[in-house]
Amino acid sequence: MQCLSMLDRNILAILNPRIKADLHIGDAEMGLLYGTVFALFYAVFSLPLGRLADGWRRGWLLAICIALWSLATALAGFASGFALLAVSRLGVGIGEAAGQPAGTSLVFDYFPKHRRGLALAVMAALLAAGLGLSSVLGGMAADGWDHAFAGHAAPLGLKGWQFAFVLAALPGVPLALLLLLMREPVRGLSDGIVSRVDPAPFRASLDVLIAVLPLGVWWTLARRGAGRGAIVRNPLALIAIVVAMVGIAHLCAWLSPRPPLHLLGLTIDPHALQWTIVGIGGYVVVNFLQSLRLADAPTHAVIMGSPALWLCLIVGSLQTTINYGVMGFTPAFLMKTWHLSAGDVGVKFGLLSAVIGMIGPMLSGPLSDFFAARAGAGGRVGLVVLALGLSPFVAMAVYTAPDPTAFYLRFTLYSVILTMWLPPLYAVLYEQVLPRMRGQTAALYILLMTILGLGIGPYWVGMVADRLHGNLGLAILSVNALAPVIVVLLLVLWRRAERDAAAALGRAQAAGEPV
Repeated sequence: MQCLSMLDRNILAILNPRIKADLHIGDAEMGLLYGTVFALFYAVFSLPLGRLADGWRRGWLLAICIALWSLATALAGFASGFALLAVSRLGVGIGEAAGQPAGTSLVFDYFPKHRRGLALAVMAALLAAGLGLSSVLGGMAADGWDHAFAGHAAPLGLKGWQFAFVLAALPGVPLALLLLLMREPVRGLSDGIVSRVDPAPFRASLDVLIAVLPLGVWWTLARRGAGRGAIVRNPLALIAIVVAMVGIAHLCAWLSPRPPLHLLGLTIDPHALQWTIVGIGGYVVVNFLQSLRLADAPTHAVIMGSPALWLCLIVGSLQTTINYGVMGFTPAFLMKTWHLSAGDVGVKFGLLSAVIGMIGPMLSGPLSDFFAARAGAGGRVGLVVLALGLSPFVAMAVYTAPDPTAFYLRFTLYSVILTMWLPPLYAVLYEQVLPRMRGQTAALYILLMTILGLGIGPYWVGMVADRLHGNLGLAILSVNALAPVIVVLLLVLWRRAERDAAAALGRAQAAGEPV
């Protein structure tokens, strides 16, 4: 599932130049498609689907969502303009929103605490495999199709990049069928905290969806007796977000002027669209936390009372900004800098990303289990500090390489580092909450990671590239400015992780969690 998710999500990167040429759009618009349009729906729907994952059969939920995102991926194969591609990306976002909440919850119930680093390493390795396969499959399929039908009409009038989307959608069907047959583990058994049966998971999920949407949140707050203060604070937060987003949109328009987008009959400034979507994501976070306090006080107490949890959320989100900014434009960087074909980049870069990217988590997962056995959660965090502290220095060597051979050799090390942080940080994050709260915690992480990471990373690189007249190398390096902030936050997490995890059950019981 993880592999297929990343395959369908990232195939847009290798097809970037072909789509730009056919649809006549720029790097900033590709950043919108790759990141922001996908990000909004992925983030918002992760919250109700995360709640559903905490109360319903997770295998069935994953099967339904995989079928949805595969259908949406296939839809991109018939796009002839920006609008249908955007619709396809939002469909992929909604479908994939259940993947991490339900998948992570299952892994933590299938594996005991001392084996979770390894289990999460396998998940992260599959993400890397999907990332690499997206380049291999996308590049080879697009090149092969265009060569096969050069000079005459292709079936259904499809171009190479359109055929690649259709091909990427096909594996979702058998995977969805297999997940329908998967055994559902007892929730919380591996932690010794067996969760009570949720009597109405669909109703609770619908309540979350209503509560995080504009207008719906005010109805929810009033219905649940939140009080005048809470109801007033919500629109005040909305006003502050709107003011901030308008200011940032104007700043970005000055830094990188772009022609307007024509979407569904409307003329829209791409920077205004970008920051409107980010602002919506920020407002959804406010709504989710306000409604969670009324609907599930123990979960709210555990989440809001753990500085370590919030440090994990912020570190993961900021590093994802770097990862998606780098990976979203690296294939285009290779093709533009050394005039390589999509097929050549797809095979070499894709296989390298898949194989080497799997090594990073498979090394760090067992290592983090080893260090955790001796130094607790701080041992896991120390491994993350080492990897992410080295990351920007290796990036400088990679994107200033003199030729493709040097690039690939240097990127080998960089690919390992870019994936080493995932298993140990995720293990620390999900051990900060009780088993029945992991779906919602994963959904909150997805929301923040998507808005800050996927929503801003590719857009950042695309905008800087436009500002620098297409210098993708410097644009990719610019996103590494976040690395020092990440290291400082990790050093604080190092001191807090073990203590905050140990206090989670006490905070939940103090807020009314049944013993």
